[in-house]
Amino acid sequence: MGKKIDLNCDMGESFGAYHIGNDEALMGLVTSANIACGAHAGDPLVMDRTVRLAARHGVSIGAHPGFPDLAGFGRRAMQLTPEEVENTVLYQVGALAAFARSAGSGLAHVKPHGALYNMAARDIDVARAIARGVARAGVDVIVVGLAGSVMIEAAREAGLRVAREGFADRAYEADGSLRSRKLEGAVIHDPETAAERAVQIARDGVVTACTGEEVPLQVDTLCVHGDTPGAIEIAKAIRRRLAEAGVEVVPLRCLAL
Repeated sequence: MGKKIDLNCDMGESFGAYHIGNDEALMGLVTSANIACGAHAGDPLVMDRTVRLAARHGVSIGAHPGFPDLAGFGRRAMQLTPEEVENTVLYQVGALAAFARSAGSGLAHVKPHGALYNMAARDIDVARAIARGVARAGVDVIVVGLAGSVMIEAAREAGLRVAREGFADRAYEADGSLRSRKLEGAVIHDPETAAERAVQIARDGVVTACTGEEVPLQVDTLCVHGDTPGAIEIAKAIRRRLAEAGVEVVPLRCLAL
């Protein structure tokens, strides 16, 4: 049996008069959508529209909760207490789940966004707070977290299913963490380079760090950032190269997690 992997994308990040990304074009290229919940991006109209778009395409619907920081797009670390993290996650997941139900679908997964995601990868208290918020939402979902991180550990502790995530369009450090966006080369813009990385991760179970070292990396899902310039070309290249490598792209709900 060939290898299978999910391809997810952060979506629904427009809000008000501001348009971010091209969800319509990307939705036909990915298998799971992480939809902003109105905190770091998105608004009720965008949430509804993006959920319905995903449902029409048969794409798994996921909540993408982040720090309440529209100005910083959720990429600035906020010093919230564990209780505040837990409840903002509950609030956002509950809202997106309601939109999913109203579209005749359901919520398949939850993936934290930006700075919240990065903090959860290394801070067990933040990770556990996120897991508690997801569990309290009362929906049977998969928690997506950075492969090898404490977010995976915390979600499993809470009795939640997990999906280990890798990034085709981001650079890695030698310890398996993502290179900070503040540093040069953190985001990969060339479609063929991203596609080559996707095959390396999905088929070979390794990723080449920015130091040149090969780092073991076992993942269930790969991410393409919808707000990255050239995201459509990157996603197309990844789908083509994965198919050529014999890797089947399927929604998270179709994986045995």
